[in-house]
Amino acid sequence: MSDEDDGGSLYVLTAVLMTPAQFPGVLGDDFPEACSLLGVPAAPEGYGLVLGQDEEGARWTVVVDDVSLVAAAIASWDCGMEYDLSPDERTIVVSLAGWPLDLTVSTTGVPEPHDPEQGADGTGRVPLAPPSAEAWGPVQRRMGADQIAREWGDWRERIATDGGAAAAAHPGLARALKEALEYTRQAPPPGRIRSSFAGGDARTLRVDGPGWSLVARTGDAAFLLLDEEPSEVLTVPHGATADLPELLELLAALDRVAVRPV
Repeated sequence: MSDEDDGGSLYVLTAVLMTPAQFPGVLGDDFPEACSLLGVPAAPEGYGLVLGQDEEGARWTVVVDDVSLVAAAIASWDCGMEYDLSPDERTIVVSLAGWPLDLTVSTTGVPEPHDPEQGADGTGRVPLAPPSAEAWGPVQRRMGADQIAREWGDWRERIATDGGAAAAAHPGLARALKEALEYTRQAPPPGRIRSSFAGGDARTLRVDGPGWSLVARTGDAAFLLLDEEPSEVLTVPHGATADLPELLELLAALDRVAVRPV
């Protein structure tokens, strides 16, 4: 991938999608928040994030508006196929110093990955960096929910075996579920509710709100993470209450208004 402005090149290491239906949880509770962190407008079509190194080894994140190209590259890589991801210069929205995600790979033949000097990208910003693993907060809470979604089978088996940590008595449960229920009545910012294929008729739901993250599978179970409970995963009970519907009804309602990948 060439940079016509300075004659340099970007050696692409990976890419991720950033759309209302799919974006890295490290960037925000919803799509507009993720876009704001990168300093780009919340375009409905979304973006692709291309992460790589320049010839001096510096880390760069290039935001492009050719979502289809990035999606094709990711699909090819997932299938073990080679794909030369070289976005047209006209599709580049902005090039940002640093990486927002933690990568353990680097480009052969160039210096070790390092951040360019602050302001090298023309924004004056501190280079992007992955979140600390030593703290607990909104970023780590969302990352934890994303991990559960990826490892659903393991978490579901664990709960079937030991019952998990019951959330029924936790004061944060009712608050989170009431806010989730409100999403079904008044649409939240794009990306607060995302639905993805989970096999058969099931869907995986990722729902976020101020201080909480919900990961669930329709027709099955749900887990809740809270900012005030570091590293704790609460199992959401199924029963209805005076203020809330039965869990599976709530999940079905959330799925009906969720953003889905195109």
